Amino acid sequence: MTKPILTLLLALVGSVAAAAGPGPKLLNAGTNISDTASLQRGAQLYFNYCASCHSLQYMRYSRMAEDLELTEDQVMKYLNFTGAKFGETITTNMPVGAGEATFGGEDWFGKAPPDLSLVARARNDGPNWIYTYLLSFYPDPSRPVGWNNTVFPNASMPHVMWDRQGVQVLVQQTDDAGQETTGFDLIREGSRSPEQYRQDARDVATFLEYVGEPAALQRERYGLWVLLYLLLFTGVAYLLKHEYWKDVH
Repeated sequence: MTKPILTLLLALVGSVAAAAGPGPKLLNAGTNISDTASLQRGAQLYFNYCASCHSLQYMRYSRMAEDLELTEDQVMKYLNFTGAKFGETITTNMPVGAGEATFGGEDWFGKAPPDLSLVARARNDGPNWIYTYLLSFYPDPSRPVGWNNTVFPNASMPHVMWDRQGVQVLVQQTDDAGQETTGFDLIREGSRSPEQYRQDARDVATFLEYVGEPAALQRERYGLWVLLYLLLFTGVAYLLKHEYWKDVH
């Protein structure tokens, strides 16, 4: 009885995987949540370009300030655009229902923009997915917001950082193996060079990786001290063992 059930489960898993497809090829973001400067830049970009639509309902301004080594005045003056209190969670200014609003007979976003507290954990290779997603926008007049994305096709999100990246169009490329792949050609420069914009995308991915699991930042900070403690304890234990057994030898 067990074997047929196991076979059925394996078949179902296989069919789901086949339906999902291989997915987009993700770039290596190279994030490092121990890089406080990157976290600070990522927070600045997030609140200036993303927070008007996307909340971070599991993160508090006070906790973010402590972890990112920011003062209360810095957070409330430069990162808080909703009038929330320092100890409150991060919400958005978008009115309830605005995401589903219709303009000129067409849907705008189609649904409310999601909370991004756990986006880095919800996606496979979350930081790499976010990084690649931010690099993969291109103009698409058929979409209500005028933009599309190769990582998340037909998403309702516009390219909010286009002024920094510039405008790129889809082009067909051939790799070393002779396979045709989709690439991009920058036709209008932004305020940032391609390398600088990649750093912007990396900083945002780093910030959202931290938001998804703030405790990971503390674990990395405390990890060195734990290792030093274990090393010291090992030395003390060795000296105690030597003292207890010296008469036996």
